[in-house]
Amino acid sequence: MSAPLAELLGTMILILLGDGVVANVVLKQTKGHNAGWIVITAGWAFAVTVGVYCTNAISGAHLNPAVTIGLASIGKFDWALVPGYIGAQMAGAFLGGVLVWLAYLPHWRVTDSTGDKLAVFCTGPAIRNTASNLICEIIGTALLVLGVLAILSPANLVPNTGFDKGFAPALVGVLVWAIGLSLGGPTGYAINPARDLGPRLAHFVLPISGKGGCDWGYAWIPVVGPVIGGILGALVYKSLWPAV
Repeated sequence: MSAPLAELLGTMILILLGDGVVANVVLKQTKGHNAGWIVITAGWAFAVTVGVYCTNAISGAHLNPAVTIGLASIGKFDWALVPGYIGAQMAGAFLGGVLVWLAYLPHWRVTDSTGDKLAVFCTGPAIRNTASNLICEIIGTALLVLGVLAILSPANLVPNTGFDKGFAPALVGVLVWAIGLSLGGPTGYAINPARDLGPRLAHFVLPISGKGGCDWGYAWIPVVGPVIGGILGALVYKSLWPAV
């Protein structure tokens, strides 16, 4: 399997499980209806873990344009490969959104809230404030990229144990869980442009029963904020660990 194809598959799995847990919680007449924020954050953490395990050995399991750009910005990834990775991530996220729609097909019709239907696919602010929402996404994504790089830092690896491929993906899931629990309240913690834009596009084109608008006026924030945050997180890592 090629690296871009692995990124497509991994991001599709990420969205299938991540948006899937949101659908289970917010759509009417599901087994998990109203299960709450803890279930959503746990589901997203496990989604990241599974996606990373499936693709880490093939593509490095970026699954996130902010991670790809952040790594490239500090010389840990070839800029020539960035467009292919991002295109694959966006396509995978779109396909993941389509699969969630199919998995919960009977539940769209019985769910009245257009906001809940949109929330399955993409994020939105609890309090709409452009500057604050952007800052929150920057902070969350900076922590994500810094945390991922620190987890995989040679200084934190046990030699000859395969720790980086065997256990590190689970720690990345824990990191995403922590970000969701601690920083997810203001914006729903997109922290990933593909995670938000790909499924938002799926919501736009799919024949979802009773759907509303896609909130395109907000859609740039979970794209621009994570890109800025990813670069900042990578630069902080490089300044703290310049030799690795």
